[in-house]
Amino acid sequence: MPVLAEHRFNVQDYYRLAETGVLRPDARLELLEGRIIERSLIGPPHGGVVNRLSRILHQLAPGHWLVTVQNPLRLGDYSEPEPDLLLLRESPTAYGDRHPRPEDVYLLVEVSDTTLRYDREEKIPAYGRAGVPEVWIVDLNQARVEVYREPNFTGYGSRSIFEPGDAIAPQAFPSARIQVAELFGH
Repeated sequence: MPVLAEHRFNVQDYYRLAETGVLRPDARLELLEGRIIERSLIGPPHGGVVNRLSRILHQLAPGHWLVTVQNPLRLGDYSEPEPDLLLLRESPTAYGDRHPRPEDVYLLVEVSDTTLRYDREEKIPAYGRAGVPEVWIVDLNQARVEVYREPNFTGYGSRSIFEPGDAIAPQAFPSARIQVAELFGH
């Protein structure tokens, strides 16, 4: 059956749906390119990687950046996903007056197991089009990290793979090296 009409939600619609109770307050949702997407539950391996990475980044350079976990990132009028981790420029308000935008981001991290295909095919292109400078996908299934750089209108121009035994660093902070094995608790 052909689609007669499709409604894309903008960020204001999305918030209105939440404020009026159409969207449950405890629902795990995000807005991506006008679509309201239900996010999967966070299992212990996923949460553990996010916790380890958050701890590592806090220890590497306190005061050089802000680490935020599972908070919104305003990509534009039709997208406000909630990445697993963001490494952000410092803000006097700690982003209490607005959600961060792509120009505030040093590094965005998604931890993926069941969402790997969605993260690669939907989120990575959206992040690249919005100008997020660097994205890591921590692939729990393969115990590796995919690093995306050089954002462009189709996604990213560069993709590299790092495995246990390798070290990676955010492009903006090359001296902040992280052992990939440490992310997986090895």
